[in-house]
Amino acid sequence: MTVACSTVLAAGAATGAVAFWPGQATAGQARGEQNLAAGLASAANSPSGPSIADLSSQQAQTRAAAVERARRAAAARARARAKARAAARQRAAQLAAARQAASSPSPSPTAAPPSPAPPVSTAPSGSPQQIAMSMLASYGWSSSQFSCLDQLWERESGWNPTAANASGAYGIPQALPGSKMASAGPDWQTSATTQIKWGLGYIKGLYGTPCGAWAHSEATGWY
Repeated sequence: MTVACSTVLAAGAATGAVAFWPGQATAGQARGEQNLAAGLASAANSPSGPSIADLSSQQAQTRAAAVERARRAAAARARARAKARAAARQRAAQLAAARQAASSPSPSPTAAPPSPAPPVSTAPSGSPQQIAMSMLASYGWSSSQFSCLDQLWERESGWNPTAANASGAYGIPQALPGSKMASAGPDWQTSATTQIKWGLGYIKGLYGTPCGAWAHSEATGWY
């Protein structure tokens, strides 16, 4: 009886409830007993550390993190292996190409084709104007283009193969410099045919036709 009463007194002190000896109950005894019971229940339910559910959640998170790290490490190893295999294939292909190139025989030199026979000279003759007229068709022009060409070169040089200008222009087409006409022949300084051939090529390349060159000369004073 002494132990039981001591326990009741201690519990009542811990919860703030009032304990009564048997036979000493008052009107507030019932309320005290109720407060005592509530205090004991509160003490029993008070958390003093992580619950089982919390521990299980932490363990699950730890396992999930470990699994993710393992997965990433495996993926990295797989990528490294794939890269190594690709490098090995590339080296093998290079070695195979080098071996094939080393084993292939060098092509034997082929004989040079025979040089074509020099063309028969068909140089036009006559005055510079007659030579120019005869060459128009070879550039795809009709004879109607000659009137434009005649006016153009009459203005430039008077159809004189040795006409020289202080600027360095020379010959019938007044090439500037005159040495440009060497592409048409080595006798460009004296040959009307060589000069005309160069001049007609120049006109075709820049203006399309002698009349196109003459129109430009009329508009600007040069061609």
